[in-house]
Amino acid sequence: MHLPFKPNLSGKVAVITGGAGVLCREFAKALAISGAQTAILNRTISKAEAVAEEIRALGGEAMAVQVDVTNVESVKAAHEAVLAAYGKCDILINGAGGNSPRATTEKEYYFPGDIDAETKSFFDLGEEDMEFVFNLNFIGTLLPTQAFAKDMLGRQDCCIINVSSMNAFTPLTKIPAYSGAKAAISNFTQWLAVHFSKVGIRVNAIAPGFFSTEQNKALLWNEDGTPTARTGKILAATPMDRFGNPEELIGTLLYLVDSRCSSFVTGIVIPVDGGFSAYSGV
Repeated sequence: MHLPFKPNLSGKVAVITGGAGVLCREFAKALAISGAQTAILNRTISKAEAVAEEIRALGGEAMAVQVDVTNVESVKAAHEAVLAAYGKCDILINGAGGNSPRATTEKEYYFPGDIDAETKSFFDLGEEDMEFVFNLNFIGTLLPTQAFAKDMLGRQDCCIINVSSMNAFTPLTKIPAYSGAKAAISNFTQWLAVHFSKVGIRVNAIAPGFFSTEQNKALLWNEDGTPTARTGKILAATPMDRFGNPEELIGTLLYLVDSRCSSFVTGIVIPVDGGFSAYSGV
């Protein structure tokens, strides 16, 4: 793995929730290569173990921990496991999150008669499904922050990085729960930055643009590998005319975690989006 620059994170403990995801596994590898002891927290432990093994093969130090970020007792147990193995957390990456097809409308726009048609409209979205997505993203950031930020109190050069989204700037069609939850993450990032400013904990967020991952594969690609209509819209609204590569997030991550680069930076949300958030469509 090639890093754009290599901060010295030796002696640091980094915790990454959702650490087995396509984007966060790259975060984990970058932090480990930079010297941090890295804890991969993931709902599916086998996937976390695979990332930890990959990091060890690169010469880094990593452990896998099972966690349900929406369950306070599970998060507390994960925190205790990391504390026992590595000590106090210095860097927390809140990467767990995602959407659900159950909280997604079938059409982009509501048309007369859709309420009675054989289509999943806004009026068919269930409370539990919407709550699931919001909890996964927002509560799944709140609980790990409550657990691991305690380790940072009274210590130097500690930081929290949340993962927001382009949805937080402009909501995408079809996915109201995910859009609202990511908007909450951006707002929460700013709130936390102010709240922890007197004790030296910096809190920032990265807002990825569009990256082709397993999670959104069905939305972006047809079964035969051709792009969907939604992919065409995304690329038409992305001035760089392509999806991002996961490694293109690493420079922003390392900038935010390295206090030599960003000691006076807190409360910001950085888009890494190929110009999507800057383009009006005209």
